[in-house]
Amino acid sequence: MAFLSVPKTGSTAYELALRPKADIIFTKKVKHMTVGKYHTKFAPFLRDTYDIAPERFAVIRDPIDHARSWYKYRSPERMDRKSSACHGGVSFDDYILDAISKKPSKAAGIGSQASFLSLDVGEVPVDHLFAYERQDLLQDFIEARFGRRVEPQPQNVSPNVEAVLSPEVEAAFRAARPADFALYDRVVAAGGVLQEFHSL
Repeated sequence: MAFLSVPKTGSTAYELALRPKADIIFTKKVKHMTVGKYHTKFAPFLRDTYDIAPERFAVIRDPIDHARSWYKYRSPERMDRKSSACHGGVSFDDYILDAISKKPSKAAGIGSQASFLSLDVGEVPVDHLFAYERQDLLQDFIEARFGRRVEPQPQNVSPNVEAVLSPEVEAAFRAARPADFALYDRVVAAGGVLQEFHSL
């Protein structure tokens, strides 16, 4: 299996829990290899060199909760206010408006889950895409593959910072990131796990 690590979806907790079973672990900047890069670069290497094509699985989070997690993670309650990665205590509304602007600040550079998980043509080359909220399905899947229950311990927990989003800014966020919301909605509509891609 290949666990494709979407940022801010709890992947570090699973990485630590599954580390003893892993053959390859990517860390630091390579840890969050996009699905596109895996599909075009690493999967062919595994196939051509080792004749293996691991099942691919990943987790997607509600886009608003995903952004809220970044907001809390990059708050002055957690990091130095002088750091360019810290948003300095702006409101969540202002943070989202920054994130969807043409040139987001470093602190608001939260990326797009749909872009992370898709190829340029929009195909999502993942065998099992789980909704973050359905940890039960993800844990059942891992247990079926490894033969034991995995209960990851929380990692990188963000501080409890108020992050209220106004209806107006939420509407702007949805209009700016339709692919993120559409992909997440597909996973939810599929019962919490999307299983449409079939690797070659």
